[in-house]
Amino acid sequence: MDRQGQQEGLQRSAASDRYPREEHPPQAQYGQAPELQRAGGRGRRHQRAGCGPSTTAAAKPSGVDKELEEKARKAEEAEKAKQAAEAQKVAQAKADNCKRARDGKATMDSGIRVARVNGQGEREIMDDDARAAEQKRLQTVIDSDCK
Repeated sequence: MDRQGQQEGLQRSAASDRYPREEHPPQAQYGQAPELQRAGGRGRRHQRAGCGPSTTAAAKPSGVDKELEEKARKAEEAEKAKQAAEAQKVAQAKADNCKRARDGKATMDSGIRVARVNGQGEREIMDDDARAAEQKRLQTVIDSDCK
């Protein structure tokens, strides 16, 4: 062989190391151009009918996909259970607030003297204005929590 034939042979062998052939499985290899990696390890000229990966392999899920779906489903169920427990807790708190507000409103409506403790720790008897304000506040709590 002459010198030019040897150089062409070296260039072809170097190119075949970097770029996969059709009989190789479509895997990303070191030194591949980005468009070859996106095309599944094959060049654009090989993306015609019958040369690409089989569609039946993509249609049936592998065992990893089933496990992933199972984990996602369990995580979703756990999240729903957590939200339901939180909603139950909120409903219980509203029911408790409703009961307390109704009891307080009944006390205010009864007309008996009600004493409160002020900031210095002294007991004060509520006057009519304070009683009316408290009755209004209790009614808003009843309206919002007792449904």
